[in-house]
Amino acid sequence: MNIEANESKQRSGLESYLHVLHALMLRDMRTRFGASLWGYGVVVLWPCIHIFMLIAIYTFQKIPAPLGDNRALFFATGAVPVLVFQYISREVMKAVIMNRPLTYYPQVKLFDLVFSRILVEIVTGFLALLVVTSVLIIIGSDPVPTHPIVAVTGYIGSIILGIGIGTINVAIVGFFPGWLIGYALFSILMYLSSGIIFLPSFMPDQIYYWMKFNPALQCAEWVRSAYYPNAGIQVDYLYVIMFGLTAISIGLLGIKHIVSKMQ
Repeated sequence: MNIEANESKQRSGLESYLHVLHALMLRDMRTRFGASLWGYGVVVLWPCIHIFMLIAIYTFQKIPAPLGDNRALFFATGAVPVLVFQYISREVMKAVIMNRPLTYYPQVKLFDLVFSRILVEIVTGFLALLVVTSVLIIIGSDPVPTHPIVAVTGYIGSIILGIGIGTINVAIVGFFPGWLIGYALFSILMYLSSGIIFLPSFMPDQIYYWMKFNPALQCAEWVRSAYYPNAGIQVDYLYVIMFGLTAISIGLLGIKHIVSKMQ
C-alpha cells in the first residue's frame, strides 16, 4: 500500500509540474506574440526574413557566394545555426526579467521560467528552419545536405550552446540587469565574426586560429560542412559540446546559488 501511495504521489507531482510548465509556455507565447497564431507566426518568420534579406542584398549586388554557386544555400547554412544560438541565449535571459513576479507563486520556480522559455525557443527555431527549408525548395535550391546527420548534430550543438550561454546570462542579469543591453552588443560582435557572410577558413591562419575560439563560428562551420564536404572545413566538435555543457553547468549553479538566494 505504501509503495502504491508513493507512486501515486510521484505521479501527481509530475502531472502538477507538467501543468505548470504547460501554463508557463502558453503564457509566454500569448504575452510575447499576442493571443493569436499570427503573432507567433511573425516571430517564427523574423529570423527567416533576416536570412532572406542577406540573400536579396548579395543577389542584387551580384556578389558570388564564397563557396559553391548557390548564394541562398551558403548564407542559410551559416545563418540558421547562429541565429538559433543567439535567439535561445537572449530569450532565455529575458524570460527571467519578464516573468520574475510569477516566482512569488509557490508552484513556480525560477528554473521553471528558464526551462519553459528554452522549450518555446527550440520549437520556434525548428519551425523557422522548416520555413527556410520550404522557401529554398520553392526558389529552386536543394536544402538536403550531403551528410544529414552532420547537419542535424550541428543544429543540436547550436541549441546546447544557446542553452548554456542563456543560463549564464540569467545568472548575470539576476544581479546586473544592464547586461541585457551589454549582451545585445556582444551578440553583434559574435554575429559578425561567426562566418555567416564569408568563409572563415579563407582568412589568414593567424586570424583564423583566434576566430575558432568563437563557438558560434564553429556551429556555422559544423552545419556548413554537411553541405560542402569537399571544402576542407575543420570543426572541433568536442570544443562546441564541452563549451555548451560547461556553460549550462555554470549557469545552473549560478541560478541556484546566486539568483534564487537574491530573490
